[in-house]
Amino acid sequence: MTSENPKAFNHIPVIDISGLYSDDLEQQKLVANNIGYAAENVGFFYITGHQIATDTFEKLLQQAKAFFALPLEEKMRYYAGLSGIKHRGYVPVGEEGYGALDEDIVDDNKEAFDLSWDLAEDDPDVVAKKPMHGSNVWVDLPNFKQDVNAYYQEAIALGRVLLHGFELALGLKPNELNRLVNKPTSQLRLLHYAYHANAEDKLGFGAHTDMELFTILKPTTAGLEVMNSEGVWIDAPPIENAFVINVGDMTEALSGGRFIATSHRVRKVKEERYAFPLFFACDYDVIIEPLPQFSTPESRQKYPPLKAGQHLFEMSAKGFKYMKRMVRDGEIVLTGSEVTFGKHLSATPTKAE
Repeated sequence: MTSENPKAFNHIPVIDISGLYSDDLEQQKLVANNIGYAAENVGFFYITGHQIATDTFEKLLQQAKAFFALPLEEKMRYYAGLSGIKHRGYVPVGEEGYGALDEDIVDDNKEAFDLSWDLAEDDPDVVAKKPMHGSNVWVDLPNFKQDVNAYYQEAIALGRVLLHGFELALGLKPNELNRLVNKPTSQLRLLHYAYHANAEDKLGFGAHTDMELFTILKPTTAGLEVMNSEGVWIDAPPIENAFVINVGDMTEALSGGRFIATSHRVRKVKEERYAFPLFFACDYDVIIEPLPQFSTPESRQKYPPLKAGQHLFEMSAKGFKYMKRMVRDGEIVLTGSEVTFGKHLSATPTKAE
């Protein structure tokens, strides 16, 4: 990074977060200072020193490979459109992308399997039919639920540790951010980009920012690029036993813009690619706006209040074909609110990393 303009970065910093697991507050603060610098100037960083075992990820990867290798007819048994507003299950190629319902999504070359916070059917929010709340869809493959759920739980635990690091970096009280995460709309996506022998290395998904607090990403191959302050795209290739973390719109808003959600994109490459983003979110009813410590006339104007889960759901309803059909048929009624922040281009699929 250049000392003159640290936001004109030419690489993504790597941070050893093992100190966040220490009982020594000073060790925690050392890590938090590094997180704060990266979040303020880059919006992206790698983490090592986490406590997710390599075997936990390998089991997730093998389950993803087994599922996506199934015939399309078999995968469609788990089609997300069958789960309605809770949005769980399989997302086929061409399902995802903003635009009219009858438009073909020509740039959507991925397939996905989505899951989230697993709730019992008698949970009050499920009974009340609150969007994005419900039980997960589990594939009928040996140990699929066990292996995928194990990774999800470990990723959520990692997210809480990172959120504590963000609290320290922002000078907040303990649990000031973590208290917002009790029954979160935190989605894990299993993404598969198929091998195409004739594929050209060109733009696959346009510049965008992620909407949640932050994203915990584990990809198998290159493809992710991050834009610095001078408009230059910087590669963010996989690093062994490391995760990619990027600040989301909601953390930017909560911090009044101190931490930045940086634009990024995925390029098409010939190599088959799997990617596993965990979009770490807060609870549905949390109102996202600058915290009192960061509230100024300027920040309040830039980051108007919005309800976290409602915003995520309505953005999803504009991005998935089955939800667009539900909107058309009156099964989903959108508020019509245009309150938003971040960068979400009309040609950008909703959640691709």
